[in-house]
Amino acid sequence: MTVSPLKRDWLWHPALIVFISNCCIMVIELVAGRIVAPHIGVSLYTWTGVIGVMLAGISIGNWIGGGLADRFASRQTLGLIFVLAGLGALSVLVTVNQFGEQGLFNLPINLIAKIVAYLGAIFLIPSIMLGLVSPMVIKLTLKDLSKTGGVIGRIYAASSMGSILGTFVTGYYLISAFGTRNILLGTGIVLLVMGILLGDWFKTRVPAVVASAALLISVPILPREGMLKGPCKYETDYFCIRVRDENKDGVDYKVLLLDRLVHSYTAPADPTKLRYGYELVTAEVVDFQIAERGSVDAFFIGAGGYTLPKMIEYKYPGKSSIEVAEIDPVVTLVGHSDMGVAADSAIKSFARDARLFLKELDQSRKYSLILGDAFNDFSVPYHLTTKEFNDLVRAHMTQDGIYALNIIDGNELPFLGAFLRTLKQTFPYIYLVPNNRSLKIIRNTYVILAAVQPIATERLRTFDGGDNWKNIDDWLVSQAEQDDIAGNGTTILTDDYVPADNLLIPMFESSEANK
Repeated sequence: MTVSPLKRDWLWHPALIVFISNCCIMVIELVAGRIVAPHIGVSLYTWTGVIGVMLAGISIGNWIGGGLADRFASRQTLGLIFVLAGLGALSVLVTVNQFGEQGLFNLPINLIAKIVAYLGAIFLIPSIMLGLVSPMVIKLTLKDLSKTGGVIGRIYAASSMGSILGTFVTGYYLISAFGTRNILLGTGIVLLVMGILLGDWFKTRVPAVVASAALLISVPILPREGMLKGPCKYETDYFCIRVRDENKDGVDYKVLLLDRLVHSYTAPADPTKLRYGYELVTAEVVDFQIAERGSVDAFFIGAGGYTLPKMIEYKYPGKSSIEVAEIDPVVTLVGHSDMGVAADSAIKSFARDARLFLKELDQSRKYSLILGDAFNDFSVPYHLTTKEFNDLVRAHMTQDGIYALNIIDGNELPFLGAFLRTLKQTFPYIYLVPNNRSLKIIRNTYVILAAVQPIATERLRTFDGGDNWKNIDDWLVSQAEQDDIAGNGTTILTDDYVPADNLLIPMFESSEANK
């Protein structure tokens, strides 16, 4: 039996209904940015795409919902909308992996279009379905046109409050407490329950209550395999963390993946076994400082797999002091549980953003070597690239100190050029060491050494980081070549203007096209 829009019962609380639906919208939106990270990373473009797709879906839903409300306003229709919204939320558990692994993100279109297409295929339908709710609730609630303003005002206020709660609870608690897939499962079940209870499908409430209770009880006992088991070993507020084993040339490595890319290789049995070229270059810089100063006092911006901190501690016991600022405490836990950092290690780790750590650090604390290892492909922490941050780094360096950092770029090197120009505003002496001698290739890693006084490069060139090869000697770029890279543009990265994603688009698109 169709229920009149005017009929009210203990379930009919319009403000509460839109409060819950809008809370679910924001839960899905916040989860979206994290659940796609293993496939497309986390960047300004990712979050812009998520917000844009969700807003587009809600707008389309509101428009369609208004027409449906005028023609088919009933409790059954509202219940069906909630059921479809619940199924849409649950569908994300399937589509996020299927579309990521089966080529949707490899469409022959530009990067922004790829991101929008990928996100749209996953999140547009669920957001449309949730956008249908408010017009239908308003239509079913209005009984007196003279009170239209009050009814609509209360409903919109409730929907906004639901959005606020969904944002805060998801961002500050749910993701770290339950993980993205469990949250989507719970959200889908809540929406299905709302549909069953509100839809007035049965002659009595008993079947609806029983069915709803069964759905709610099923959530904690469902097996966590299949679509509920994501790729992450640890899902944190910052990363999807994965760890795998790999053997290369008879050496056993632990491989750390943060979001979509491999971040670190570390050999627990022999920390001096380094895989990445930038690590070997950094090892040569450490050897140089030990030879010149007799010790190294190192500060790491980002921990990764603790590959370089472990190498320094292992190779120079008693001659090294090592501190690490790693914003994600779980990365540090994984360093101890999976990556071979000893329980009694002298490495001091701080669960802080590196910029905040240095800003709050006593001005008298100086380091001889500051290493930046927080950049990972397209995921660039912008606030660690600016002149203001470089000034902060310099303030905590000894007079003979070196700021060594690695960045990734390619093609015409627009990001590297901007970075070099910016760094030159703070440090008078800059040295550039690519991971091979081919400078402008599709994708390469570049080590930059910055100092307040000249580095004895002839001495530095003599060191071997552990691979029986003098990498700096072979790869160090001439001043003329460095000036050519830095001169190709005018952008200076500041806290007010840091278009890192825009500068990295050419490299990222070329890398994806050549996979």
